[in-house]
Amino acid sequence: MILVAIVAEMMEEYTVVVSRVVEQMFRFAPIPRRVRFLILHNLPYTSSRPTNIPTLPLPS
Repeated sequence: MILVAIVAEMMEEYTVVVSRVVEQMFRFAPIPRRVRFLILHNLPYTSSRPTNIPTLPLPS
């Protein structure tokens, strides 16, 4: 049961990240506004305002 909970948590985090990436891709995509709205509206875990995806710091 613990393994199931761990996998479920990982899948939830993965879904959030994938949704944010798809949201960023479609926000500025050259597709019709209505299609873009439908895609963005049906994504789970999306925000109503644009967010920046955090990037890893560059090694120094």
